[in-house]
Amino acid sequence: MTAALKQAPADAVRLAVHSPYDGRFVGDVPVASATEIAHAVAQAHRAAAAFAASQPFERRELLNRLAACIAGAADELAALISAEMGKTLVEARNEVRRAQNTLRLSGDAATFLDGEVLHCGIVSGGVDRQAVVTYQPVGVVGAITPFNYPLNLLCHKIGPAIAAGNAVVAKPSPKAPLIAARLAELAIAAGFPAGLFQVVHGGAEQALQLARAPIDLLSFTGGPVAGLALKQASGLVRCLMELGGNDPLFVLPDADLDAAAATAMAQRFEIAGQSCAAVKKLYLHEDIAEAMLARLEAGVGGLNYGDPADPAVVMGPVIDEAAALKVDEKVADALGRGAHLIAGGERSGAVMAPTLLDQVPPDAALMAEETFGPVIAVRRFRDAGQAIAEVNAGDYGLQAGLFSNDHRLIQRFCRELKVGGVMVNEGPDFRAEHVPFGGIKKSGLGREGVRIALREMSEPRVVID
Repeated sequence: MTAALKQAPADAVRLAVHSPYDGRFVGDVPVASATEIAHAVAQAHRAAAAFAASQPFERRELLNRLAACIAGAADELAALISAEMGKTLVEARNEVRRAQNTLRLSGDAATFLDGEVLHCGIVSGGVDRQAVVTYQPVGVVGAITPFNYPLNLLCHKIGPAIAAGNAVVAKPSPKAPLIAARLAELAIAAGFPAGLFQVVHGGAEQALQLARAPIDLLSFTGGPVAGLALKQASGLVRCLMELGGNDPLFVLPDADLDAAAATAMAQRFEIAGQSCAAVKKLYLHEDIAEAMLARLEAGVGGLNYGDPADPAVVMGPVIDEAAALKVDEKVADALGRGAHLIAGGERSGAVMAPTLLDQVPPDAALMAEETFGPVIAVRRFRDAGQAIAEVNAGDYGLQAGLFSNDHRLIQRFCRELKVGGVMVNEGPDFRAEHVPFGGIKKSGLGREGVRIALREMSEPRVVID
């Protein structure tokens, strides 16, 4: 399909991509028609039928070859990620490195997609019978990905899907589609069979068309509003959805404050705060709040931000000016409700200054909603139970972080927080590619992480004899 789209008529509608930092033209891709999406899915079904007979070692070799192709083009890919969505080159290179790990771990997991044998003699009618449970490919996976990790999150979908023996039709975010198109070219160079991994481009309309197509599984990363629309469009098709989070970091009196402050800043200002599990809400125990805020104020004030192509810059812009305006509005709302501005607050186009706000009330949008931008919103607390209850009352439940060495309190937070994962002496944005990642409530359905996603993208089959 990628090749077919490249051969689209000269008058075909094209999607232009511009740098969020300075507006320069980076590239464009053709917008897929409904007919082209249907053709891609039909081609994927033919490829999936043939690929289903492949062996685990063959799938691992295929994914390892793609990882090697990414490694060979690492500098080019990092530059493209930086140009189209505004990551610094350091951040973009890290994403390229992680994408290779995701694919290699997916290949390794393919060789351990084990079934099990169950004895049926636990009931009188099952004497001398046994059930053999194996895992079969689902068929065609529709993968819809966001702009914030345009390479690695796509690899988190195609890696497990290919490892399980499926074909993939992907539709990347219209805000960062170029890296997906380049990955499709690398897949051809890696020896992927025709139709096994295809990319179609467009916006919400094309996403809905893909969801309504005869796919066998839909894997989506994005927001809950779009996720619900896609789920409704896909009907009875199985859905895996990572829909974001409003993730807290709790810092308790016995915490290592230097480590906690460094983590909060690193995990909030990475890619300008546009990560699903970034530190969106910072809960500081009253006993250490002033000491933590002093560390944060010094760190935020010294953070170099701006042009992502400048090696001295550690934080680039948000994805576009409209996104920056939304964050601006939330900061103004918080200040209007009594929050205190400690650092930052300025904006120029899509570039926002790293911002630190103290005493943000719980009904402010910065606290109540997911915010994709470089703002640390601080809440102070005395009672752990009240802080936990406040977080649990929210709509999201992705991950949480906790800095403490008090084992009793750590156990309480891990037991009572309604989230998909708790990171101890770490921030909520920590993720290892093979570990289950996802949440509850509006944060999504199912889990990513190559080992569990491999099962999610497979169908159990039972043979009893």
